[in-house]
Formats: sequence, C-alpha cells, structure tokens
Amino acid sequence: MRRRIAMEESQGLILHSGFSDFATSNINGRVTPGGCETSQFQRLGLPAPKKRGHGNRSWIKIDQHGNSKVLELDRVTIMRHCSLPARDLRLLDPLFIYPSTILGRDKAIVVSLEQIRCIITSDEVILMNSLDGCVVQYNAELCKRLRINKDQADDLPFEFKALELALELTCMSLDAQVQDLEMEIYPVLDELASNISTLNLERVRRFKGHLLALTQRVQKVRDEIEHLMDDDSDMAEMYLTEKKERGEAYTLGDMDIQSNNAGEPGVLFRLAPVSPVKSSSGFQKLQRTFSSMSASKHGSENAENIDQLEMLLEAYFVVIDNTLSKLSSLKECIDDTEDFINIKLGDVQNQLIQFELLLTAATFVATIFAVVTGIFGVNFSSSIFDYPSAFTWVLLITGVACGIMYFSFILYIRHKRLFPS
Repeated sequence: MRRRIAMEESQGLILHSGFSDFATSNINGRVTPGGCETSQFQRLGLPAPKKRGHGNRSWIKIDQHGNSKVLELDRVTIMRHCSLPARDLRLLDPLFIYPSTILGRDKAIVVSLEQIRCIITSDEVILMNSLDGCVVQYNAELCKRLRINKDQADDLPFEFKALELALELTCMSLDAQVQDLEMEIYPVLDELASNISTLNLERVRRFKGHLLALTQRVQKVRDEIEHLMDDDSDMAEMYLTEKKERGEAYTLGDMDIQSNNAGEPGVLFRLAPVSPVKSSSGFQKLQRTFSSMSASKHGSENAENIDQLEMLLEAYFVVIDNTLSKLSSLKECIDDTEDFINIKLGDVQNQLIQFELLLTAATFVATIFAVVTGIFGVNFSSSIFDYPSAFTWVLLITGVACGIMYFSFILYIRHKRLFPS
C-alpha cells in the first residue's frame, strides 16, 4: 500500500510539472506502462504484453503560442491534469462510437465532433492523434492561426478559438460530404426516372442509406449546438479563461487579506475590541464581502461573454442548419422520384390489366365459336348435312355473332370507364 501511495505521489509530481516530463518515446520501441519495450519482445520472438487498464495513447499538445508536439499519455494522467471524469474520456475513445458532443467542465471543454476529438483548456489543446485529414488540418490550422494572432489583439479567448476551429472544420467536412452525395445521386435519380432497372434501384437504395446516416450525424451536431445555445449555464461554464482569472483574483485577494491580518494584528482589536470568536467570524464576513464584490464586478462581463459565445455558436448553427436543409431537399427529391416510379409502375400495371381484360373477352368469344364448330364436328345424323353450304352459313353466322358480342363487351367496358377514352 505504501508503495502504491508513493507511486501515485510521484505521478502527481510528474503531472504538475507538465506533459513533456511524463511523455516518453523511444526510437526502437514504445514504452509500456510496465516499463518494457515492445521491440525487445519482438527481437526475442515473444508476443508483446497486452495493455490492460489505462494504456497510453498518442496525443498532440498545442499551446497558446502555436507550438505542437506529440505525446504518449495515459488516461489517468489526462484525468488528473484536466480534472475530468472517466466517462468524459470515453467519449474521445476511438474504439467506441459516440455521437457528436461538446461538454463544458470546470477546467476543460471536451469536444467530440466527427473525427476531431480533443480536450480544450484555458491555455492548451490536447488533441487525439490520428491520420484523418480533419485532425491533421485542425492541428496545422490552429497552430497557424495562433502564430499569426500572437501579437494581435483578439476578443476571443484561447478556448473559443480552438472550439471555433473544431466547429468550422466539422461543418465544412459535413457540407463537403453532402455536396459529394448530391453530385453522385442526382444523375442516378435522373437515370432511374427514365430507365427503371434493378441496377438503378440498387444504387438509389445504397445512396439512400448513406443519406440517412449522414443526416443523423448532421442532426446530432445541430442538436448539440442548439442545446448549448439554449442553456446559459453551460455556455458560462465553457469560459475557462475568465474562471481561471477569477480564481487567481480570489487567491490574490485572500492572500492580501491574510497578510494584512498577520502584519497588523492589533488593528482589528483597536477598532473593535471583541472576543477571538467574533473576530474570526468578522474575518469570514470580510472574505464573503470581497467575494461578492468580485462576483458583481465580473457579472456584466460574464453576460457579455455568454453573448459572445452565443453569437459564435449561432454562426455555425446557421451553417449546419443549411447543410441539414440540403439533406432534407435531397431526401425529398428521392421521395419524389420514388413516387414518380410508383406512379409509372402503377400505369404499366393498369395497362397490363386492360390487356388482360381484352384478352379474356377475346378468349371467351373464341371459346363460343369453338363450341359451335365442335358441335358440328361430331358425327351425328341431321338433315342440315344434306345441304353442302349449310355449314358455311353456320360458321359465318357464328363468327358475326361472336364479333358483335366482343364489340359489345368493349363498349360496355368503355361505358363503365374501365378503359381510358
């Protein structure tokens, strides 16, 4: 137990000294939590030990000056450094599929937008390293913007700059995917409308599945931004720089009060000769008074900062809502094409039914004619066979009667409007 406590204290010292002291890298192999290198096991022909519990992951640390470096950090270190619970880090785990989420915590903002998974603090961004294009672009663009605006006055604090870039790249990525889908699906819909085939139907079905999945992703990002805009407390929680400055001001104020109290112990007693219990309660009242004054001083600034973040979120809410409108229009176009195909197939089915009805009527009439001819084909004695032309007249009369019957049947169908005129 003592050894475990000593190890935790050493990890805490490493944590407060910074990520650079904790991060370890080796050219020949990666260091595991047990202190063994995987390359040594490979050289010996043995399987590398499996990481259990909190394994190291590759992260990119970006500071306020635009400097970035790759670090190997475990979950416990990040949790202690950023004061985050374990469930927030699970949102950033690439092994699990979670919807887009933006969480404001006491000392950090947890951002999980598509492929951009990072933790934003008041002075640094801890980005999960990946080969995805959005992650690489986020790293390069954020470093570029921080270096350019390093000497320029900017109203946005550091955490809002990092959050804005994450929202911007996410909205741009989703909009680009929607545009690519539009370019692919519109020609297929036009071809399907002119030529209904199994291949075209299969392609539209596949595109529709892709459309529904993309709509869910865009809808989740839109809902997350809208949720933040509707909750002022969440937006106020995300202003990390102000909370940090306010905490430092409280600390300095408490130190000044304690130093004045220690430097001039007799002043309070000369002004108000009371008992030690009352003097301690008076000191606590003085602290609460200072805290209330500081809170009222920052009240208007807090409201202004909420409005500032709200305008930032509103700008990207309009962008993502426009993207969602494109997807809705595309879905409506697919539905209209499906309705047109159903109408076209229904018309073809009606034509087939009409043809079947005519064929049935013709078959009925031909059957009557065949019955009459069949009767006269039977060998029976009758006086009608004494006249050679009698059978010809029977055939003619039967044929005319069947024709009249067939046309009467067609006129009856037209009268009932079963056929188009």
